[in-house]
Amino acid sequence: MPSVIVDSAIYRDGRRAECATDFSRALEEARAKGDAFLWLGMHEPTEEEFALVRSEFGLHPLAVEDALKAHQRPKLEVYDDSLFMVLKPITYDDEAATVTASEVMVFLGDAFVVTVRHGEASPLAAVRRRLEEHREILRHGPGAVLYAVCDAVVDHYIEVAAELQLDLEELEAEVFAPVRRDTKNTAAEIYAFKREVLEFRRATGPLAAPMTLLQNPGVPFVHDHARPFFRDVDDHLTRANESVEGLDRLLSDILSAHLAQMGVRQNDDMRKISAWAALAAVPTLIAGIYGMNFDYMPELKWHLGYPTVLLVMVIIEVSLYRLFKRRGWL
Repeated sequence: MPSVIVDSAIYRDGRRAECATDFSRALEEARAKGDAFLWLGMHEPTEEEFALVRSEFGLHPLAVEDALKAHQRPKLEVYDDSLFMVLKPITYDDEAATVTASEVMVFLGDAFVVTVRHGEASPLAAVRRRLEEHREILRHGPGAVLYAVCDAVVDHYIEVAAELQLDLEELEAEVFAPVRRDTKNTAAEIYAFKREVLEFRRATGPLAAPMTLLQNPGVPFVHDHARPFFRDVDDHLTRANESVEGLDRLLSDILSAHLAQMGVRQNDDMRKISAWAALAAVPTLIAGIYGMNFDYMPELKWHLGYPTVLLVMVIIEVSLYRLFKRRGWL
């Protein structure tokens, strides 16, 4: 058990107090004090490791199943004796241009908070430190922890969206650069970026409904005074969702523009090929005619016929070259 427990403590009046590993006694102690709650943090527990927590805190089996299996969509579920919320923190590797999502599950109940983390990208340690420095927030109980976790996750969404925007601007500049690039690599890069934005969208989009629900009155274990704070988080989430939608639309426009550029370049190449083929066809045609074995050919017996035909070929070639050059085919 200790290997999966990241941190555990009882908070009373915003002050931290260490608790024993006997969670049942610690929870009774927190409830007995009235103004205290237990916060238990865990990292990727197995079913056996989580069994004690499940029994001691009376967690709903469906919520426990989701917390153990992970790979859940962001959501909020209300049970008789607890709340269960899933969030997906996001990290962005600028070097590899990849978006990675982890998961944070929060159980909220009478005088307890249990957080379960899956993956490496998690703000929980920083959230706990920040809350311990601001005791006035911790005094509001378990709901304050839920707000702080949501606020940290959503604020990081905005930071990641800003980083993606910068990289997208660089990609856009490359696509519309005057110097020609390998179109295969460009198309693959745009498509890969679009997949990363989609991964980001899977984390931010479904979270809108839970944040709206937390603003409504009557949500258990969340004090009415906390609703304005969740409204603020929802505003930030709306900004993040708008940024993600803007990135997705812009990527689609860039991909369409890139495909249009490829079509224009292919047409330009075909024009050039056709122009050079026309230039090669004229002397080939004339030479082919005079190469036929007939006795009666125009100017066949004329001693200036050969240079005259060459001169005609040159005049036609120069005329066609100037015509194609003026029209931009060459």
